[in-house]
Amino acid sequence: MDASPPTPLSGIRVLDLTNVLSGPFCCHQLAHFGAEVIKIEVPGRGDLARQLGADPELNAADMGVSFLAQNAGKKSLTLNLKNPSGVDLLKRLTATADVVVENFRPGVMDRLGVGFDDLAPLNPRLVYCAISGFGQDGPMRSMPAYDQIVQGLSGVMSVTGDAETAPLRVGYPVSDTIGGMTAAFAICASLAGPREKPVFLDISMLEATLATMGWVVSNWMIAGQRPAAHGNENTTSAPSGAFRARDAALNIAANKDEQWRLLCEELERPDLLADPDYATRETRKTNRHALRAEIERSLAARDAADWVARLSRRGIPAGEILTVPETLAHPQVAGRGMIAEFEEVPGVGRPIRTVRTGIKVNGTPPSVDTPPPVLGRDTVDILEELGITAEEIERLRREGAI
Repeated sequence: MDASPPTPLSGIRVLDLTNVLSGPFCCHQLAHFGAEVIKIEVPGRGDLARQLGADPELNAADMGVSFLAQNAGKKSLTLNLKNPSGVDLLKRLTATADVVVENFRPGVMDRLGVGFDDLAPLNPRLVYCAISGFGQDGPMRSMPAYDQIVQGLSGVMSVTGDAETAPLRVGYPVSDTIGGMTAAFAICASLAGPREKPVFLDISMLEATLATMGWVVSNWMIAGQRPAAHGNENTTSAPSGAFRARDAALNIAANKDEQWRLLCEELERPDLLADPDYATRETRKTNRHALRAEIERSLAARDAADWVARLSRRGIPAGEILTVPETLAHPQVAGRGMIAEFEEVPGVGRPIRTVRTGIKVNGTPPSVDTPPPVLGRDTVDILEELGITAEEIERLRREGAI
């Protein structure tokens, strides 16, 4: 097993002009695979995520939890793109870069003079990735898009919850995250392929979310089944969903006939196996609510964790339903290098922990060496690398360009 962190994107320079989540999450993935990610932020205030999160003191220090979660391993450069000198600096940087990522509304970068048509002539191998709510064209292209708006428009909220609670928002910014992951995948694919001319990637959070809803969407388009909210029930099989035990709920997914038989054995319910209402997958689906009541009657004899252990030993898919703190402390997560720890974090004043990518390469989790940066931490170093003198840097600062 290779003990050194894999860095397949080593030597790739990414200019990250993004804010809050979809774009920062995209570039977060790229940084973990070795890309040099230069986060370009507005002087004085930076990424809005610097002021977001559950710790007011960190928000006031421009190191909000929402920023810390997605920006480890990046450099921070402040540029004012409403200043001609700031625009010139971005263009000079673009000539040295492989990738530009932005998540402004369509047209904003063009109005600033740094859109694809402005930057592409400066770098024949440029991959320019634009993440937006709805894409670069279409009747909604200019509408503001936050995650919750996209969740509602995509149909996600209509199938989340149950008949009493739907429409219901997913409990984290799922469309932002999917948009960022889709963008990272598209960027890596573009970098791997031949680039005879600059590449423009148009990432729609709405379409990216729909692409992950393949089963739900196809049941409507192909089978004519209108998607609905079914709560914790898996509509493709039964018994499959969340069931109440003596102390708490657990998930059981006895999707195969052999798993169904083993479940009845473990519950000591031969009567369920003999009942014609539950004889086949289709009859179990039809009578799922009555079946649930029977199963929960038996599950009430033991605690959820006990049932999970017993069912798992028999090869019946089962799992506890955990809180986020419980999941992070679980040895399956804590023991696999998923959590990064930074002891020294300028601007924060205490150690922090963040999650990595959920990927292992040759047994090793991709990681980054540096914590999330304070605003503008690397401005001078990056500009000096471009050949800009200390006197010019001071002039640019006085002008408000940096």
